[in-house]
Amino acid sequence: MPRPQKHRRVASPPVFTDYKPTRVPTRLLDTVDLTLDEYESIRLSEYLRKSHAEAAGEMGVSRPTFTRLHDRAWQKVGKFLVEGLHLSIAGGMIHFQQNLHHCNGCGKVFPTAIAAEVSACPFCGSDQLDDLAAEHGHGECCREK
Repeated sequence: MPRPQKHRRVASPPVFTDYKPTRVPTRLLDTVDLTLDEYESIRLSEYLRKSHAEAAGEMGVSRPTFTRLHDRAWQKVGKFLVEGLHLSIAGGMIHFQQNLHHCNGCGKVFPTAIAAEVSACPFCGSDQLDDLAAEHGHGECCREK
């Protein structure tokens, strides 16, 4: 019987969470789901060019676990690209280390501490903010960690 999965650390929520081929309505496409920890493995290893050992340390998992996670993520991305599917990034056993807010007034995205209560955009003063961690069902749970 496998051990229960531990929560993985993810730096912050992704700004963009849905991708699809152009000229095809989403309702006509099958969806491939990339979990937030799989997304984080690609961000750390491919975008930030960290070694698997460094990335595993940042996520709080072992290097072999990170490699399996990363391989699973790339398999899903490959399927998305080759088959022209809808890619959705959501879910997974994670805790965010910081939050991002999107201002609907000026369009800027800005980082905040995961426990910070933000009521206005620091750029334009608007109170029309999207809490990206909350959109993924996180915030309170991550503050406790």
